[in-house]
Parts: sequence; C-alpha cells; structure tokens
Amino acid sequence: MGRRRLVVEADGGSRGNPGNAGYGALVRDAVSGEVIAERAESVGIASNNVAEYSGLVAGLKAALGIDPGAKVTVRLDSKLLVEQMTGRWKIKSPDLRGLAIEARELAAELSAAGGSVTYAWIPRAENSAADALANSAMDGKSMSWTRAPDPDVVNDAEVVTDPDVATDPDVGVPTRIVLVRHGVTDFTVAGKIDGRGGPDPSLNAEGRRQAHAAAAGVRAFIGDRSARVITSSLQRAIETGAAIADELGVRAQVDADWDEQNFGDWDDKSMGDLAAHHPQELLRFRRDPLYSRPGGEAHADLEVRVLAAFERAIAAGGTVVVASHRKPIMTVLAHVLGIPHERIWRLATAPASLTSVEVWADGGTSVAFVNDTSHLR
Repeated sequence: MGRRRLVVEADGGSRGNPGNAGYGALVRDAVSGEVIAERAESVGIASNNVAEYSGLVAGLKAALGIDPGAKVTVRLDSKLLVEQMTGRWKIKSPDLRGLAIEARELAAELSAAGGSVTYAWIPRAENSAADALANSAMDGKSMSWTRAPDPDVVNDAEVVTDPDVATDPDVGVPTRIVLVRHGVTDFTVAGKIDGRGGPDPSLNAEGRRQAHAAAAGVRAFIGDRSARVITSSLQRAIETGAAIADELGVRAQVDADWDEQNFGDWDDKSMGDLAAHHPQELLRFRRDPLYSRPGGEAHADLEVRVLAAFERAIAAGGTVVVASHRKPIMTVLAHVLGIPHERIWRLATAPASLTSVEVWADGGTSVAFVNDTSHLR
C-alpha cells in the first residue's frame, strides 16, 4: 500500500490550564470521510497546549501506522499549533518544543516514504469529534483502535520509499481533472473582488464568448472521451460550466466547495483601491493563510474545502471538468506541486483558461499544462 490520502483531526484540553488534561485524535479516509482510527488518552496535569500537541503526535502516529507513505492533511482548531508547525511562529516553551520535534519527526517519516503532511486551521465547531475524544480522556476514558485495512482499497500500490523511483508504477489511464476558470464579468473587467457571499455577477458578453471558446477547447483536448462536468455554485462558473456541458452533451453538477474564496468586507472593492488604502492588510492577506477579512474566509478554510472537492473528483475517475475560480485552481496547483502559500500568486490562471492535472491509481500526480488560453485566440 502507499500514498493513501488521510485526514487527521486532533484536539486537547485542560481543566484548569494547567490541570487535568487529555487529548483526542482521529484519522479519516480523505475520500470517503470514514473514521478509521481513534485515540484518546490522559496526559495528567498539563496545559491546554501540551494536550493539543499530544493529540497531534498521537494522530500522526496513527496515520503513520495506517500508511507510512500517506498524504496527510492535519486539521486543528489551534492557530498556535498550525502557525508553529508550519514554521511561521517560534516555539518558546520547552514543554511544547519536545512535542513539536516529535511531531516533525513523524512528518519526516511520512515524507521519506513518499507521503506528505500539510496543516489547516478549522473553526472549533468543525473539530467536535476530536474535542469529544479529548473530553472523554479528561473523564478518564482511554481510546485506541484502528480499523483493519481493506486490501481492495489500500493495497493498490506498492510501498514507495523513494518518491522518484516507484516499484511497479501504474501505467494505466489516469484520472484527468480539467480545471477551467470562468469567463469575465463586469467585475473582472473593473478589477473588482467578488467572492463567495459577494454580489455574484453573471458573465458579460465577452465572458459568454469566452465560455463557449473554453467549451470548444475542452472538447478538443478530451476528444471523444466521456466526461463529467462540475461547477461551483457561483453564477459565472455555472454559466461557464453550462457551455462546456452543452458542448459535451452532459448535465453539469454543482459542488459549492469549488466556490471562490469569501472575501468578506472586501467584496466589490477594487484591487487598486486596496493597494492604495490598505497595503498592509493586502500584504498580510497574500502571505498569511489564516488571515481573513470580517465576514470572510481564510485561505486555510478555502484549502480544506477545495482539496476535499478535488479528492472527490479524483475518486470519480475518468475525465472530470471543473468550472471554478482563480483561488481554487491556484490551491489545487499549490497542493499538487508543493508550492508554499506565499508563492501561489505566481501562478497565472487567466479567465476561461484551461489547466489539467492527471492522477494515477498509485498516487502519482502530474500537471499536464497550466493556463492554456490558445482556444481564445
């Protein structure tokens, strides 16, 4: 087995801080969402942060035991842990430093076997399962179980100790994900921000022309292969996806996880105005994945939902065409290519452009092309 996609959710708590402390951690299959392991244990008298780090370590150990080469997304409601584990904040407490080193060593083991570990912050309400396990631990109830692997699910690839040299690689037909950015709207032309929760404009006349050109470009790329078409829930993507679906003779499906980022109070603002009047906030927005505007959404939150949608598209197999937006497409490319958040802005994704990602059954992934606009000429 190798390169399975897993999600670790972890939490910890202390009644007294420091006080009676415990942690909870679980591992989910990233595609099905099914819980396949749980851990809960008391850590005695300790702080909240020690308990949270203990939960992270336990979750990574469980993931490592399930698949040493897994691609792991760790979801935490502690911004402190996310910032420290990604190296953006220093770890000053000696109690936390040792646990952080242990977590990094576990992540290094996963990476050495061809896997990876990424971190994402989530609101506390979305971490309720791990929180319940932590509370059980503080009540004196331990938990440690892992579901036996299903050979029909996880044994479809050999263990890969060197990510550049695979044994018996999959040479079959990959799943092809074609990412299409929507055509232009009046907001696009004016350089205005419009995200999830914003005014939600339709394509303008030029955008409709681009959508039909993109549809022809998709047809030329996939040829006679059948395909599924998915769109975000925003109007400009729905209209772009409808043109593609009509060209392919299928019905488009809406998946709101492909929506653009929610920019909160910056919706309907121009980038020029933001650069002139809010340069520091704009710089932080570009650099800090946990930063969000009032009423908006952090990049880390966007990443969690977009990558979940990406995994669902991969699981569908065949050819999947997704009509989406700039940030979601950039997020997929950054995930596949391992590009740090602060550098994703270097990725060009023009309106009505096509980008293609190919994923093989053994976990091998490649980017066939990015930002193809040849069909628009």
